[in-house]
Amino acid sequence: MREIHPDCLWPLAAELGEGPIWVEAEQALYFVDIKGHAIHRCKVYGTDRQSWPVPQPIGFLQPLVDGDFIAGLKDGLYRFDPSDGSLWKCSAVEPHLPGNRLNDAYVDRQGHLWFGSMDDAETVPSGSLYRIDANGELQSKDIGYVITNGPAMSPDGRTFYHTDTLGCSIYAYDVSEQGDLSNKRCLLKIRDGYPDGSCVDAEGFLWVALSGGHRIERYNPSGRLVQTVRLPCANVTKVAFGGADLRQVFVTTAWKGLSPAERTQQPLAGGLFTFRVDTPGLPLHAITQGFSL
Repeated sequence: MREIHPDCLWPLAAELGEGPIWVEAEQALYFVDIKGHAIHRCKVYGTDRQSWPVPQPIGFLQPLVDGDFIAGLKDGLYRFDPSDGSLWKCSAVEPHLPGNRLNDAYVDRQGHLWFGSMDDAETVPSGSLYRIDANGELQSKDIGYVITNGPAMSPDGRTFYHTDTLGCSIYAYDVSEQGDLSNKRCLLKIRDGYPDGSCVDAEGFLWVALSGGHRIERYNPSGRLVQTVRLPCANVTKVAFGGADLRQVFVTTAWKGLSPAERTQQPLAGGLFTFRVDTPGLPLHAITQGFSL
């Protein structure tokens, strides 16, 4: 297997770059800087860059079918309009847990939004995994996480993946057409780094970004490591597939947690990286359930 050398597409020095998503209709990549309170966008080669400030930490951005997005800010779900950068609040999430914030997200093929919450101080297991049902109600699917991360599904929609970052564990569940999870089992135990955002390619292999690990790892559906891609910075946060053929991989990174000396040694930390692969990713689904359009 050929060795991959990622290129830095946009050296923007995000404090906590996260959540890349490829929007096919725009042929553009969106991602967020959680701690930098910003949404960013660029084309496949890093051109046509745009950035929008947001008033709170932003854990994720996922598309609606009408061209707007749902953004997961610290205190709830907001509709984001990229034409003018406006935000308006759809619903509060966990108002009884002011120390929590929202983190990573995924949209399933039925158009339901899945996302996690976490303790912003990264110490208390107050985070939960949620799904928004067709009526817009918040369904709790799993609990007891310090940092929830990496929601994703297999290509056939039968297996759901979810990450316990501080526990260094990635879990697999059986998932029904109604979105019920069962048969939770530990698929992976990560060593040398913390599993962060994940995504699944067209062959059903899981790509895992490793914060503190300087790398991305690709696993087959049974949990066997088959490929490693190394990056020039430690905190690798999430992977997304894009481009016209879905073979362009985009990778977000972060400088959060690095010492001044480490930042000097890793000048591209917080940059957006890219590389090509042979196996394409899966198309991004838009949210069609639970939000007025």
